[in-house]
Amino acid sequence: MRKLTMKSPDLTQSNIDRIAEWFPHVITETRDADGNLKRAIDFELLRQELSGDLVEGDGERFQLTWPGKKRAILLANAPTDKTLRPVREESADWENTRHLYIEGDNLDVLKLLQESYLNKVKCIYIDPPYNTGKDFIYRDDFRMSKREYLESSDQLDVEGNRLFLNTESNGRFHSDWLTMMYSRLKIARNLLRDDGVIFISIDDHELEHLRMICNEIFSGNFVAQITLLCNPKGRSQDKYFATNHEYILVYSKSELPKGYFSVSKDEEQIEAEYPEIDEHGRYRLLELRNTHREFGRHNRKNLFYPFYVDPETADVSLEPGEGRVKVEPIWDDGFEGCWTWDRNKARRELHLLTAKRSANGSWKIYRKSYAEGAVKMLKTIFDDRRFYTEKGQAAFSSLFGTKAKLFQAPKSVELIKTLLRTVTKDDDIVLDFFSGSATTAQAVMELNAEDGHRRRYILVQLPEPTREDSDAYRAGFRTIAEIGKERIRRAARKIREETGAGIDGGFRVFRLDSSNIKDVYYTPGEFVQTELSGFVSNIKEDRTGEDLLIQVMLELGLDLSLPMESRRIDGKTVHYVAGNSLMACFEDNVPESVIRKIAQERPLRVVFRDGSFADDAARINVEELFRILSPGTDIRVL
Repeated sequence: MRKLTMKSPDLTQSNIDRIAEWFPHVITETRDADGNLKRAIDFELLRQELSGDLVEGDGERFQLTWPGKKRAILLANAPTDKTLRPVREESADWENTRHLYIEGDNLDVLKLLQESYLNKVKCIYIDPPYNTGKDFIYRDDFRMSKREYLESSDQLDVEGNRLFLNTESNGRFHSDWLTMMYSRLKIARNLLRDDGVIFISIDDHELEHLRMICNEIFSGNFVAQITLLCNPKGRSQDKYFATNHEYILVYSKSELPKGYFSVSKDEEQIEAEYPEIDEHGRYRLLELRNTHREFGRHNRKNLFYPFYVDPETADVSLEPGEGRVKVEPIWDDGFEGCWTWDRNKARRELHLLTAKRSANGSWKIYRKSYAEGAVKMLKTIFDDRRFYTEKGQAAFSSLFGTKAKLFQAPKSVELIKTLLRTVTKDDDIVLDFFSGSATTAQAVMELNAEDGHRRRYILVQLPEPTREDSDAYRAGFRTIAEIGKERIRRAARKIREETGAGIDGGFRVFRLDSSNIKDVYYTPGEFVQTELSGFVSNIKEDRTGEDLLIQVMLELGLDLSLPMESRRIDGKTVHYVAGNSLMACFEDNVPESVIRKIAQERPLRVVFRDGSFADDAARINVEELFRILSPGTDIRVL
C-alpha cells in the first residue's frame, strides 16, 4: 500500500525530474534545513549546457525583474498542505452539476487543482486588481514591508542607513502586484490545455509589466492586446485626459493556427454579405483571380491556366468546346496575373464556379462562397455598446432588482461571452480565479443556452468581507463570495425562464481550509513525545468522511465534479466516486467482510485510513484479498 501525501504536488521537484531526463549530469545533492540529503541542480553546469559560448558569471540580458521575484517563484513551486472542504448547504443541485465555486485564496486553490485539472482547462478569464494605488486583498507570505523592499533593492546599508534619497515613487507596490500575479499565472499556465487561452483584463497602471511577465510565463505566445471602450463618457476625475478604455491581454499556451479565434457571423451580417440564394443556401460571389498584383504568372506559374465559358449559360469548364470563350487571369492593362486555385482544385470544385461579363465585355470567373460555416476575425478594438461597464452594472442590478451598488463595476456579460465564444465549445472548462461578482458563470450559462454546448466553469473567489457602510452589507451580504453565489442562482433561474433551455444551473461549493490531517503528520519533528499521545488518530476530529474524500480526489487527480455517493456496507460507510473509479472507507477497524465486498466490485482505486486496520496482519490480509479478487486495484492509505 502506498501512503498518500495529502498535499499539493511539489513543482520544484517535478521540474528537477524533467531536467534530469535531459541533463542527468547536472543533478547534484544538497542538504535541506533538517540536514537530509535531497536532489538539486548544478546551475552553472546547466547554464553551460544551454549555451554555445563559455558561460562566466552573470551577464547582462533582457529581462523583467523586481524585488521579490525569486521568492514568488519559490512560493509558486512550493506545495500546500491545505485542502478543499465541500459545502453542500450552499451549493445548488450538488448531485447533478458540473460547475464549481471555490472560496479561498486563489494561490492555494490553484495549487490544489494541479493534479485534477492539469492540462484540462480550455480558457481562463481573469479580471485581477488593477493596482491603482488602493490596497489589494491578497496578502501572500512574500508581501514585503517598505523596509524589506528598500533592503532588497540595495537602498539600505548594513547599518540601516539610506544609501540615497528615495522619493515615494510607489515602486514597492509594483513589486507586490507583480509578485502576486507572477506566482498565480505561473501555476495557472499548468492547468491550460496545449490549445488553451488566457484573457486578462487590465488598465494602464500595470499593462506594460503584465505583458512582460506574460511573455515570460507563456513563452512569448502573445496573441493580441484588445482595447476595450468601456466608458464612453470618460473619467472626469482624471488629471489630463478622460480615460474611457481598458485592455484585454490574450495569450496562448502554445502557438495556435491562423484563424483560431474566428467566430461565426451573425444573421444580420450574413444577410448583408451573402445576397445570392440557391438550393444550397445563401452565398456570395468572390473573384477567382488573385487581386494582389505581387502574385502572377511570373511567380505562380501553376496558377496560370485558362477556363472556357459558355456565353449562353455562363457555365465554366476547363476544356475548350464549340462556342466557348477562353478566359485567363489577365488584367485590363495586360498584366498576366493568376488564379487563387490551382487546376486540380478547380477541377474538384468546378460546380462552385460561374462567369460574369464585365462592363468592357470581358469575362470574369467567380466562385460561390456559401454562408454556412462563415466566420469572421474579431478586431482589436472592442467598441460595441453592449461591452460598456454601465451595461455590466445594469445586468447585475436587474438580477437583484435594485439600484443599489451591491458590487462596483461588474464586467459586461456580453463581453465575456464574446471572448469565450472565440475558443470554447462542447464541454470545455472555463476558469476564473478572480471571479468577483461571478460574471463569468452567467456568461457560460447564457452561451450554453444559446448554442446547446455544455461548457463548465470553475470560479475562485476570496471571501473578502464587504464594508459595513456598503450597500452590499446592508443587503445582508457579508462577503464578495456570497454575492457571487447569489448571482449565479438568480442568473440560472432567469436564463431557464427566458430561454426554456435545460442548462446546468447548479454549482458545487468548496471552501479552502487547513488539511484534514493533523499537523504532526507534516511536521513530526516539531512535537515532543509527551504531546504524541493526543495523536492516536491522524485525522482532525471535526472532519467528515466527505472532507477526506475530497482531499483524496485532489491528490489522485480526480475531477471534483464527478458523481459521488455513500453507501452503508455491513455497518460501515463506503464512498463511491464515478462508480468504481474510486472507493474509500475512512472508518476504524473495517471488518474483512467490508474489505471483501469492496474488492469484489474491482475498483480502480481504493483508499483506507491507517486506523482502518487493527494491526499489520490485518493490513497484509487486505493486500492479499485484493491480489486475489481485484489485482488491478491501486490501494492507498492516509
